[in-house]
Amino acid sequence: MTNALEYNSERSTLIIPEYGRHLQKMVEHAVSIEDDEERNRVANSIISVMGNMNPHLRDVADFQHKLWDQLFIISDFKLDVESPFPKPSREKLEERPDTLDYPQNFPKYRFYGNNIKRMIDEAKKYEDGEFKDALVLAIANHMKKSFLNWNRDTVDDNVIFEHLKELSGGELNLKNSDEDLSDSSNLMRGKKKFTKNNNSKRSGRKPRKRY
Repeated sequence: MTNALEYNSERSTLIIPEYGRHLQKMVEHAVSIEDDEERNRVANSIISVMGNMNPHLRDVADFQHKLWDQLFIISDFKLDVESPFPKPSREKLEERPDTLDYPQNFPKYRFYGNNIKRMIDEAKKYEDGEFKDALVLAIANHMKKSFLNWNRDTVDDNVIFEHLKELSGGELNLKNSDEDLSDSSNLMRGKKKFTKNNNSKRSGRKPRKRY
């Protein structure tokens, strides 16, 4: 009996581990069958076993396609049987996907966020007038609030105007405007009030007993 023991170091690598060792041995046995009809019969039986692992999906066409693809992958593409779906290729499986382009809109000013840049781009499309002026001023105030949330308790309006001009490619310029941005204390009032309320709640709590 000792001679019949099989050690993991002697076994082949599990190609799709979730199906387990026994199913992979079934596939390896199917590959070794010389009779075409018998090999096809065994392959369909293996597909049934694989489908039983997900009985709620086994009759779905897309899932069946996935099972047949996995069968060929487990066989290391050596299994020669008739499949109801196109056979996958090793080259297609090993093909690397294209690199995704992640939006990196002015990472120099990350504290503004991408939504601010989108708002600026939309504001540039409007014709000059009172509505556009009010929109640009609202965007500048929002930029100032975002700046204060991440940087310091106060900021000069000229810094916001310079950033707005840069982010808009020079098309939105409030440097020569008579309008002033909201005061820093007003923009941060909600945040300070929230912090104060939280502190008062904490102070009103009874201390926990330590055992």
